[in-house]
Amino acid sequence: MKKSKIVSSVLAASLLVSVPWSGALAGPVKWVNVNVNEEQDGSMFNSENYDFMKFSKIGQKLEEINKQSNRMKVEVKGTSSKGYPLYVVTIADPQAQGKFGKIQSLRKQMFKNPQKAQDFITANPDFKVPVMINGSIHGTEFVGTDAIMQLIERFATESDATTKEILKNNILIFNVVQNPDGRVDATRFNGEGIDLNRDFITQSQPETQETVALLKEWNPMVFLDTHGYVKNYAPNLQGLIEPCTPPHNPNYEYDLYQKWAYAQAEAMEAEIMGNKSAYEGTLYKNMKGTYIPQRNDADGWDDYPPIFTPMYAMYHGAYGHTLETPTNDEDGVKWMYDAIMGALKFATENKEAMIKDQIEIFKRGINFDHPNHKEGHFPQAYILPVDEKDPTVTEKAVSHLLKNDIEVVQAAKPFAAGGKKYDKGTYIVKMDQAKAGLANTMLWDGEDISNDIAAMYDISAWSLPELWGFEANPVNEKVDVVASKVNNVGSNGSVSGKGPFLIPNSSVKAVELVNKLLAKGVAVKRDTEGNFYAAAAANEIFAEVKASGVQIGTAKIPAGAESVENLKVAILKDGGMGKVQSHAGTKLALKRLGFDVAEVTPVEVADKGLSGFDVFFYSGTESLIATNLSAANKEFGFQNAGQLQTFKANLNSFLDNGGKYIAVGAAASRATKTLGLTDNTVNSGGSNSNGIVRVDYSGTGLGAGYVQDDIGFVYRPAWYTVVGNDEVAATFDNSQDFFLAGHWRNRPAVQSQPVIVKEDGKDVTLIGLEAGFRDHTDYLFRLLSNAIFTK
Repeated sequence: MKKSKIVSSVLAASLLVSVPWSGALAGPVKWVNVNVNEEQDGSMFNSENYDFMKFSKIGQKLEEINKQSNRMKVEVKGTSSKGYPLYVVTIADPQAQGKFGKIQSLRKQMFKNPQKAQDFITANPDFKVPVMINGSIHGTEFVGTDAIMQLIERFATESDATTKEILKNNILIFNVVQNPDGRVDATRFNGEGIDLNRDFITQSQPETQETVALLKEWNPMVFLDTHGYVKNYAPNLQGLIEPCTPPHNPNYEYDLYQKWAYAQAEAMEAEIMGNKSAYEGTLYKNMKGTYIPQRNDADGWDDYPPIFTPMYAMYHGAYGHTLETPTNDEDGVKWMYDAIMGALKFATENKEAMIKDQIEIFKRGINFDHPNHKEGHFPQAYILPVDEKDPTVTEKAVSHLLKNDIEVVQAAKPFAAGGKKYDKGTYIVKMDQAKAGLANTMLWDGEDISNDIAAMYDISAWSLPELWGFEANPVNEKVDVVASKVNNVGSNGSVSGKGPFLIPNSSVKAVELVNKLLAKGVAVKRDTEGNFYAAAAANEIFAEVKASGVQIGTAKIPAGAESVENLKVAILKDGGMGKVQSHAGTKLALKRLGFDVAEVTPVEVADKGLSGFDVFFYSGTESLIATNLSAANKEFGFQNAGQLQTFKANLNSFLDNGGKYIAVGAAASRATKTLGLTDNTVNSGGSNSNGIVRVDYSGTGLGAGYVQDDIGFVYRPAWYTVVGNDEVAATFDNSQDFFLAGHWRNRPAVQSQPVIVKEDGKDVTLIGLEAGFRDHTDYLFRLLSNAIFTK
């Protein structure tokens, strides 16, 4: 797309209000400089493009509106992965500021004494409720932020009866541009290549973390997430408004959500249809309504995984809706504006009953009363023991729970629960708490829903204990032990003895420590089980060990341990085929393991080869080596057919000269077959299949640090029919119940089939598991470092 130059160092900032706020909304603000050198005018993936508001203009526009208003506050709540400001605008009626403190008090009471909060509402009908509107989490879905800017101007400056009535009853929180990187670059994803609307269980990105903090701050009654573009899902039903099709996550209190969400969706539809005459396009003039998945379909648009923004918000008690406008044009902006207005009017008319039911969600959690759940679905508690030598995985988990408003306590002495004994210092998550649903969805093992529904929209399993690698044992009895509330967590690593020092192959932090020591020039060896031995004085490595959190001590280096080196790693870059950076998760996993990773495009490999690199990763779509790309995808791959041949030649030369090739996932494995680097047959499951599987690992070499009956994750599952004497390092478990949780219909008999294979005679490794999936599968990241370090 054509690029337009923008003046750099545009001042776009958190601005001083013209009439100072009092009470909760008061506070100092600071200017923030934004350097924007160029912005895309649109995306090749959008069938329509219009003159949307550029990100560099948004701060200026907010300043203009702010100067005219005494109702709004503009803040910068952080920065994106590329450093752009994350604007948050809060608007409320200044005439009601004396009563604004009541809503803040109410929000706190919801989690401490929900009955008192409900009584407060009955006695104070003039209370306000927070409503949060999230702008353009996908950068190419420009209309969301444009509609938000129009709404900000209206509620900040206008005084018609509807505006005044809404502000009398609500506090409006606008997360103006949730993905500035994507808006600037005209990409769906952020600057790290992550789809932020798949990041809400992992929260790996600063933009996601900012939204989570906002949700915790306000616990909004309604959450609206602005998207595009959906049209003609059903005849003359244009756009989409959730609630969703089944399956619904069993950790919701879904009866309380659906009671209001469906009616609110129809109110949004009614507002759009009531203004139909104002639309310009034929598509809109002929529309008979909107597509509401729960009403208009049986499956395929579910709210099951907690990776989507509105679904995550539902665990904080919000009535969450995804709004998908039909087109990327001014009519699309109007559709979004009307939908949001419909939601605000409905919330205003029904606020007392809606907020009481939101509080009821928290009351059920505190009272351990879940009337629509099977007995035992919610355990009484989860017990999280800590590994003395490497507590980093459990500490990451506990920190994550705390950041998500989940209460954690730590045992002050040893205790027993569920037939097991636990040490002092063990973490406990008691489930009689307000946000028990969120705690359970993070800590449970998940379920196999393959036969419950025909199709799923995205992933169907995400267990943090299994995929992050910490122990979380559910117990169905009261845990009776003296314990203190945990407010923060994290411990320093330590070094004992004179060396050499054993660094266990136990976690991401442990491998990162190894790479930091290698970068310093410390000599390191690795044994067959993947453990590392650093030969250095304690004071030479103390700073890095302390920062790692790993406890290391002296050990004898076993015979046969081999030296490892500081290796330069390249990964084939997917610039955004099909609007996705398919290599991004593996790239981030490698970076978190401490490797120096460079992205190289298909054209760069064809033109320059891989000189200067020791390891080459292919992780992502097989279209990266296709020669018949569409116009939208062309810029990310080969520009002509001849480049594929030079790509192959350079790759073979790299291998002949001692280079190491690693393919991750089904698509990369199929591409490896196309490139002629494997004789094995690459088998794969359907595109709708994903989940947590039981895997038998070799325990050495490529499978070091993993055991029999261990865990893996598949997304479009892959397995191999091996030819010759290739090394098999892992297989699907030899049992019919190898599939633990997720959605994989009509599974073939793949138990005992290889999922990690190394070619005989050349350094080519195929990993069928999604070891770096979306920066989420921490427990499997070490499969990547195993493949790098194994000789």
